[in-house]
Amino acid sequence: MTKKQRYTRNSFDCYRVKPNSRIVLRDWDAGDSHLFGKSESKARQELDKLCEQLDDMQKVLYAENKHKILIVLQGLDTAGKDSLIRHVFGPLNPQGIKVTSFKAPSEEDLAHDYLWRIHMAVPRAGEIAVFNRSHYEDILIVAVHNLVSSKIWKKRYTHINHFERMLTDEGTVILKFFLYIDKNEQKMRLQARLTKPHKRWKFQSSDLKERKLWPQYIKAYESVLSKTSTAYAPWYIIPSNKKWYRDFVVAHIVLKKLQALKMRYPKPENLKDIEII
Repeated sequence: MTKKQRYTRNSFDCYRVKPNSRIVLRDWDAGDSHLFGKSESKARQELDKLCEQLDDMQKVLYAENKHKILIVLQGLDTAGKDSLIRHVFGPLNPQGIKVTSFKAPSEEDLAHDYLWRIHMAVPRAGEIAVFNRSHYEDILIVAVHNLVSSKIWKKRYTHINHFERMLTDEGTVILKFFLYIDKNEQKMRLQARLTKPHKRWKFQSSDLKERKLWPQYIKAYESVLSKTSTAYAPWYIIPSNKKWYRDFVVAHIVLKKLQALKMRYPKPENLKDIEII
């Protein structure tokens, strides 16, 4: 939410990007936690309850075998995509959830259009699919590093909007989360990777090169958030300086969306005359 909205809006929709909005990220508070002003320990307790409810909803989703849920996670380095997946979606039944981490495209990927590998990973009926990075990398990385001409990647805003429209028309619910941290928070998290032995394996020298491109990435994200948040596939800007608050907000939004689907377990067949011997 924006700093001006901080004390005036008490709904999780305050983090939702309205279609055709012009996003300026410096107006948003990466350290916001106004919807849960209690301690981290209490937030984690509340998250446990939310995850229990998510687990119940996932069971109905899987049994009903009707809806498809796509969760898109994007964020600058150290924003916490892996951590969020572990804390929010980790407790769910792995039979009904699929996590895909999109790395650099393979030769096979490059032999097809850029959405080919994405389409291969979208959820089937009864399934939750979580994208750790996504098709938006084909705008963000490409634009920041000038990998192709702007004439090519600027068309991708429209391509992606149409692709997501097609998915939703076919019954997919799409929720997109931009995990927003500020530059100082990223500095502290990168420093932790250097100084804490159990995190050192995560550090790569390329992290520092990417950090130098912070302004370019912010500009690219502002463009993506402004041009691709739609009524059918909305973006949410999630304050992520506080990891516990990030997880709490995402879990709450996903749960409310699942509850709004009014899912029901399928009616059992007539069991009146069945006898188990």
